[in-house]
Amino acid sequence: MTRAKTAFEDALARTAAAVETMLDGLLGRESLAGELERPVRLLEAMRYAVLGGGKRLRPFLLIETARLFGAEGIGAVRAGAAFEMVHGYSLVHDDLPAMDDDDLRRGRPTVHRAYDQATAILVGDALLTLAFDVMADSATDVSADVRAGLVLRLARASGLGGMVGGQVLDLAAEGRWTPEGRPLALSSERIQRLQAMKTGALIAASVEAGALIGRAGPAEMAALSTYGTLIGRAFQIADDLLDVEASAETAGKATGKDAARGKATLVGLHGADAMRARLAAIVDDAVDRLGPFGDRAAVLVEAARFIAFRDR
Repeated sequence: MTRAKTAFEDALARTAAAVETMLDGLLGRESLAGELERPVRLLEAMRYAVLGGGKRLRPFLLIETARLFGAEGIGAVRAGAAFEMVHGYSLVHDDLPAMDDDDLRRGRPTVHRAYDQATAILVGDALLTLAFDVMADSATDVSADVRAGLVLRLARASGLGGMVGGQVLDLAAEGRWTPEGRPLALSSERIQRLQAMKTGALIAASVEAGALIGRAGPAEMAALSTYGTLIGRAFQIADDLLDVEASAETAGKATGKDAARGKATLVGLHGADAMRARLAAIVDDAVDRLGPFGDRAAVLVEAARFIAFRDR
């Protein structure tokens, strides 16, 4: 007998469908005002990169956070789609031979395998740029101040001091630029900083963006920002555990590569058992931050648990 979906699973599926529809429209063939042409090959590869797969976790967090404050319009879905474009761009570039050199993403060939490396690079460039186009558009929010805040959060989380900076630290830790090519021995604190930048920053920013759209007050924003930081940390630990314990079929991508490449992870440093215990503690802390919102935050509570204990 088929198990009935939980309220959280229903909400996640609804959000994924809404974001898929939004991405499909934003990546349509018709040029926007100011665009001269949308090259077919580039557009098709962009659609391949972001449509038809993924849990849409970052948009989900943004949309559900906005919903805490009664903000349920199309603007939150647009902002969520922008976050998903940045996430999609990061995966396309991360899979390239010069980066992690992966052939499989979400159970199918990566963009540079399905097309070629030049196309994959340009796909990432175009997705990143389009994300800021979407955020800056008045269709996302009527308030110019809110739009500016959304753009600023997305830029800070995805750029030099966020995701891209974290990717550089990750490559450095592999020994990419040491004379002998030997991995660096990082402390627990440095690994945590690396992961907070590479993975956690965009997750935390998606929660903050939802709070911004919802016009959260300072105390509410602070609580949600901490919640986002904690679940970002939980996401990376769970991902590292999956790399150690899951099969490629289950994970939808190659596994066991972190150890092979000498990647710095908390699981590699402290062991899987210790990190499972730490993961549970982080989730408990994240859930506690939602206390002031009461039952309204039930879906975000379940999101924290899903992030930590997912199987892929």
